[in-house]
Amino acid sequence: MRIAVYGGSFNPPHVGHAMVASWLRWTDSVDQVWLVPTAAHAFAKKLTPFEQRVRWLGAFVDTLGPWAEVCSIEASLPKPSYTFDTLQALGARHPEHSFRLVIGADNLVQRHLWHRWADIEAAYAPIVVGRAGYPEVPDAPTFPGVSSSEVRDRLAQGLSVAHLVPASVLALLETQ
Repeated sequence: MRIAVYGGSFNPPHVGHAMVASWLRWTDSVDQVWLVPTAAHAFAKKLTPFEQRVRWLGAFVDTLGPWAEVCSIEASLPKPSYTFDTLQALGARHPEHSFRLVIGADNLVQRHLWHRWADIEAAYAPIVVGRAGYPEVPDAPTFPGVSSSEVRDRLAQGLSVAHLVPASVLALLETQ
């Protein structure tokens, strides 16, 4: 099976993530999308606790369909979480699948900082997706410039995020 490994902080997951995951299936680029929350960010980004982000993603994938799954493999891997190591671990645990990394244009500009980027590129054929507000990537779709930071900022200001997150995630955000 062709699996898109869509990693990220998902702090929280938002409609931009949903659009990307859905596009991957709608275009038949992959058979399944595995959303992989980072357990410990390689660039020391402050994150909501891992377990909470996994709960958010559980509600999130329920809105997408049976082709989307939460994969919490990074909970069992050494910290910090390096994408190459995660992909290698997935390949070792699931040799029956082929894996491709999904990467946003916002992260693509930092790829020179990534651990073993050349190996990722060679072994996991990244699928690049653009985001409004970042340089365009040739032959890559561009999705709205929604960000988890924007969602968190709006929540901190007491503003609505109903237009930025799926209703299932919103229900969890409102109860915390």
